[in-house]
Amino acid sequence: MTGVLAAAGAVAGLALGPWLAATTVRLAARDAATHDHAARPSPRRVLLTALLTAVAVGAAPLLAGARPATVALAWFGAAAVVLAGVDLRSHRLPDRVTGPTAVGCAVVLATDAAGTGDWGAALRAAGAAGVAYGLAALARLVSPAGIGGGDVKLLGLLGLVLGWAGWGVLLAGVFAGLLIGALGSLLLIAVGRAGWATRVPFGPPLLAGACVALALAAPLPL
Repeated sequence: MTGVLAAAGAVAGLALGPWLAATTVRLAARDAATHDHAARPSPRRVLLTALLTAVAVGAAPLLAGARPATVALAWFGAAAVVLAGVDLRSHRLPDRVTGPTAVGCAVVLATDAAGTGDWGAALRAAGAAGVAYGLAALARLVSPAGIGGGDVKLLGLLGLVLGWAGWGVLLAGVFAGLLIGALGSLLLIAVGRAGWATRVPFGPPLLAGACVALALAAPLPL
């Protein structure tokens, strides 16, 4: 059953790819009034987005099995592809993606808890989201130039999803994200694509770290 769901998720991800690629390009346009309807993704972006979405959505059943929470993980995976793409292009994490994803995942995880009786995981997810968001907001107050408002909201979303899987998964995801971001920055500096003062998007490595942590924790012992 899990294999069938994974295959169906992968097919759905491939089908969603072109639309998500177009959404990524439109959201990355700085002047939405002028460029939202004119922006078009390249064939390479469409292919890459479709492949990444297929992997993200198809992996959800392998992580959580046949249960409502799988929908939340698939939603998060598809949103992660869009958020990373927008942040790489425009250094922004749009609220119109982060917000609905957080609300939708919270509703689905609550539905999962109601169906399975595992309210502990749902409460842990809510607590982790609050802790992650609060610490990120505090860091922004201390150093506004070091972390953006979109990053704060993204960390809240990561707290919700990874916290549902476990505190260890959340800590591993954040650590992996910071490590990936540091290594990526050093690589860009080494090849001359960035300098020590260059602002590097924080969202993509955090999202990559979250995916790595979930993959390493699979199958989730829930």
